[in-house]
Amino acid sequence: MSENDTRTTHFGFQTVDEEKKAGMVHGVFTNVASRYDVMNDVMSVGIHRVWKDAMMDWLAPRDGQKLLDVAGGTGDIAFRFLKRAPGAVATVLDMTESMLTEGQKRAEAARLDDRLDWVAGDAMALPFEANSFDTYTISFGIRNVTRIPDALAEAFRVLCPGGRLMVLEFSQLPNQGLQKLYDLYSFNVIPRMGQVIANDRDSYQYLVESIRNFPDQDRFADLIRDAGFGQVKYRNLSMGIAALHSGWKL
Repeated sequence: MSENDTRTTHFGFQTVDEEKKAGMVHGVFTNVASRYDVMNDVMSVGIHRVWKDAMMDWLAPRDGQKLLDVAGGTGDIAFRFLKRAPGAVATVLDMTESMLTEGQKRAEAARLDDRLDWVAGDAMALPFEANSFDTYTISFGIRNVTRIPDALAEAFRVLCPGGRLMVLEFSQLPNQGLQKLYDLYSFNVIPRMGQVIANDRDSYQYLVESIRNFPDQDRFADLIRDAGFGQVKYRNLSMGIAALHSGWKL
């Protein structure tokens, strides 16, 4: 590829070469891994737990299912899935090994060890055979992927026929006034929290910016359809601060 052909993407509000983004995102989550769960609770005042439970309610895990949780970090989604379906198994995949390490330290990981695998890997090139999983989840991770259509195509590939994709991600509020208030909070409060709690303002500044760059609910639903999924639907959570997207490999 010539210099003029270099493809670019967003890293927060910066424009960077595509080939550099994965390393930059890896750096962000390596920096925040040890304080990631604490920051999630503080930033969302614990509401992220309600959102994840809503994800499980819609997903309705069943015994015998195989879950792949991509960008699964410290295991929140996999733990919830396995608790609801004692006869299921799960694989947590994340590009950042330090996030997986933090997840494996959690008490739930020891209790579920015989039904849970931890794998370091790339959402755009999953290290699994086609038609391997019944359910694919990704929670607050798809916006960090360099090429979102590639990750969705990989999700479609590794799901069995009849398998389900579910994405939980920050989104856009339909009311402009509320969106402005939310942006005011996000850009002024969250990076300061990151500095105080995780000693890392820059990483949380990136995370806030990445939310604003992510497609809105309808545009992201179109990307899921473009990847081949059917029966694509979404549900807003907390008026659209986050959204759940569902699709099926038919």
